[in-house]
Amino acid sequence: MRAGSKLPLVAVVGRPNVGKSTLYNRIVGGRPALVEDVAGVTRDRRYGEAEWAGKRFEVVDTGGLDPDAPKGVIQSGIHRQAGRALDEADVVVFVTDAREGLTATDSEVADKLRRAGHPVVLVANKVDGPAQEPFVGELYALGLGDVLAVSATHGRGAAELLDAILALLPDAPDANALDEAAEAAAATDGGPIRIAFVGRPNAGKSSLVNRILGEERVLVHDMPGTTTDPVDTPFSFDGRDFVLVDTAGIRKKARIEEATEKISVSMALGQIKRADVAALVIDANEGPSDQDAKIAGEIDQQGTAVMILVNKVDQLGTGKSADQAERALREKIKDTLQFLPWAPIRFVSAKTGAGVTDALACAARAAAEHSRRISTSELNKFFAEVCETHPPPTYRGRAVRIHYIMQPATKPPTFILWANKPEFVHHAYRRYLSNQLREKFGFEGTPLRIITRRKGEKKRAGRED
Repeated sequence: MRAGSKLPLVAVVGRPNVGKSTLYNRIVGGRPALVEDVAGVTRDRRYGEAEWAGKRFEVVDTGGLDPDAPKGVIQSGIHRQAGRALDEADVVVFVTDAREGLTATDSEVADKLRRAGHPVVLVANKVDGPAQEPFVGELYALGLGDVLAVSATHGRGAAELLDAILALLPDAPDANALDEAAEAAAATDGGPIRIAFVGRPNAGKSSLVNRILGEERVLVHDMPGTTTDPVDTPFSFDGRDFVLVDTAGIRKKARIEEATEKISVSMALGQIKRADVAALVIDANEGPSDQDAKIAGEIDQQGTAVMILVNKVDQLGTGKSADQAERALREKIKDTLQFLPWAPIRFVSAKTGAGVTDALACAARAAAEHSRRISTSELNKFFAEVCETHPPPTYRGRAVRIHYIMQPATKPPTFILWANKPEFVHHAYRRYLSNQLREKFGFEGTPLRIITRRKGEKKRAGRED
């Protein structure tokens, strides 16, 4: 069991390209891990929850263990990450490729597992039917007990594998009891705040996540593309629960060539929608770019709360020169991302830790504003005051009356203007109201949506800002 978790942990290990991520996805459900027929795609530790027979446990996917691979920085990092997963694990699922048979690397991994002393479930993967079953026999030579024939792609043998895992986890907690506890916690504190770190490659997203966590939780290297698929990490700070999500760097579409990168970028964009707060990470040395503006536009379109983190501030110098550089960067960000004037900007350093605790506090505030609801009575009192100084303008000589305003939804805060002629409420007036709402109620870090509807209208969506 890993620190901070209430669930026993199952580590999925094996040499590269035997189907570990496919099996991980099969166990946890859905498609949370990137799967591609290329060795080394999985580099970090990815955690997910699995449920079977009313019991729940945690699963960690790891990079391929290959003692004969070139000892580069990334390969060393993969081995280090897998080793940490083994240190935390209560049970190990050792995955082999039945079609390739027993290899020298499999034997070396088996020796490593025996020395670690963990209970092991030995899996022969890619047994899609009876034709592959004869290949399973030689794996018994590893001396790790029975071999389970499985097809991670088709689900063959998955139930038997889950039964074997639970047999080695007699104290796995009851899923219903956990759900009830989670619902009670969500009712009192709103649940964990999910922060997705997004941005261009090499801006320092993984380094920031590691600095916050205080360990090398995700692999860091100065080569773009080190992070391939999103990595979720639960984390607690100052009495608040967070989930930190490290994502792949998002480059311009024209520069994305490999299929693996296309998938990882798509998954990174998907994390924006799932997040409570998107942390747009910008390299202080390079400043904001058109690509950062495109990423920010995606965040705004998804309606996600956002904060802008300018990383590597330690490289801006000291004293007045650093202050001047920060002011210049702030102005350039406001100019490049002029459609997000309400997004808070924080200067941080993954290397020194400067500003990272303030960034977490900023994310918590943005998440709270994203969920904020104003009562109808308070809104209409506000709107009456606005109309005294700035009533809705006429449109082509026609009078426009807004009867009242209400907020039917949050995440993002959404407001409806009930009017006699909603089609004539100009977007400039909706933008003015949005600015007035921010001035009166705050809403820093969250987009606002303003919709106009005809009084008495129920079904039509109306016009949206």
